[in-house]
Amino acid sequence: MPSNRPITPSSLSIKDLPWQVLWSKDKCTLCGQCTAVCPIHAIEMGVFRKRVVNIDLNSVAKPSNVHSVFYGIRQRTEPPHACIGCAMCTQVCPNDAIIPVRNDEADKLRFHINRGGQPRSRGGRRNEPGGVTDRIKFIRISMLTDPALDAGRHEFELLTLLGRVLAPEKNIKFIRENGWIPPVREIYPLIIGGMSFGALSPNMWEGLQMGVAYLNEELGMPVRICTGEGGCPPRLLRSRFLKYVILQIASGYFGWDEIIRAIPEMKEDPCAVEIKYGQGAKPGDGGLLMWHKVNKLIAQIRGVPSGVSLPSPPTHQTKYSIEESVAKMIQSMYMAWGFRVPVYPKISGTSTALAVLNNLTRNPYAAGLAIDGEDGGTGAAYNVSMDNMGHPIASNIRDCYQTLTTIGQQNEIPLFAGGGIGKNGKLAANAAALIMLGASGVQTGKYIMQAAAGCLGSESDRCNICNIGRCPKGITSQDPRLYRRLDVEQVAERITDIFISFDTELKKIVAPLGRSTSLPIGMSDALGIDDFHIAGRLGIKHVV
Repeated sequence: MPSNRPITPSSLSIKDLPWQVLWSKDKCTLCGQCTAVCPIHAIEMGVFRKRVVNIDLNSVAKPSNVHSVFYGIRQRTEPPHACIGCAMCTQVCPNDAIIPVRNDEADKLRFHINRGGQPRSRGGRRNEPGGVTDRIKFIRISMLTDPALDAGRHEFELLTLLGRVLAPEKNIKFIRENGWIPPVREIYPLIIGGMSFGALSPNMWEGLQMGVAYLNEELGMPVRICTGEGGCPPRLLRSRFLKYVILQIASGYFGWDEIIRAIPEMKEDPCAVEIKYGQGAKPGDGGLLMWHKVNKLIAQIRGVPSGVSLPSPPTHQTKYSIEESVAKMIQSMYMAWGFRVPVYPKISGTSTALAVLNNLTRNPYAAGLAIDGEDGGTGAAYNVSMDNMGHPIASNIRDCYQTLTTIGQQNEIPLFAGGGIGKNGKLAANAAALIMLGASGVQTGKYIMQAAAGCLGSESDRCNICNIGRCPKGITSQDPRLYRRLDVEQVAERITDIFISFDTELKKIVAPLGRSTSLPIGMSDALGIDDFHIAGRLGIKHVV
């Protein structure tokens, strides 16, 4: 350490940090781009004093000391400014003079964990490979029994329904008794899951909305995006693009004052209203938007003071039970939009999901049920909750679908699955597996965020600071210096590419089934897995 910094019991050296910044004096031109682009100010311009001893071998004079002063890049060692390994400095350096390198010792995080109870910030759930959905194979390939379809030339109607789908005779009876029938939307089976305006940066959120609008209006793909809890910009509420949006209401009611006030001025109804009771990434906990990300705009939309942390309680006084919820929340949301907009609840994957579903089957106001499994999430929760609580989505969605099949309502109440879909890059395969297990559609958020904007986080603790608002790519930051790096139009283009690729891959999976050109909901005879116990649990074939 430099001599002007006192050494204390809590002092750290560069060797104690998870990432070390290597800087080359010979290559560096001191342009300052690396220090300007660092999201957490891990490096700074420094003055170095070098001592050189001159020895003249041909003289009897004593050796002399020569001190030279030069400028360079110094790495900071304070834990709040510890390098996160994002390598933004390397990307902007014109001379390849700087690069972060992973520490060769695996236990360095203990220095951060033990500094007064302040743990190392973590941006997301670990994506361990080998999950159940990744292991499922599609084993029913039509050869001679049924004609296989050409995925490239055949017409496919890979759409799903969001809303309570009653039989014709039930519709007639319902409209006679109530004067209306439950609204139904025809949408694309891949929904962009709830990521709030506040969790994401303004540029990221706008890029997602632009991409969804392009997919709908230019490509004819009825893709929908959920706002997450936190409201949305007032101009979106009053625009024609609101019809592509699922508005979410959650336990904190953030942003709902703005939404309710905007109803008389809305040009279009929203696609649906999602009432969030829980999320798979933080079951039992509410979400948390840390104060770093609550700027004046976010505070104004959410109706809170700026610069304060915003925890969402795990439940609310008006939502103690599913029966009370249906009576107070679902019906009131229907009434707010004149019974024109589907309303459905979203719950965490849990062993009590069947109890929730059984209550929904008896009430025609429930437009469906979204279940969020234990995987996924970007880190706005306690680690103990993320790592030790939750329910896998595959078995949860399967149990719910089989229950609906038993009572003959499998085509009446749509189920939507979420939680870690595509987390290892197999987006279409994971989605197809869950659809064949019984889901009418899937929701994904983290994959969209990472793929559309070039997230730098990794399993070796690289970056992973989504929750503190210092994202080097500007994806999850409310700092203009950071989020202005994100090109809105490029985000929209990448969203479009993601959905086109997903559509192509989904057709490649569905085509060999040969039984239908529609979405194969519940077609579990096409699935197999190499684990005997998992196969028995899901009711699919055991293949080895």
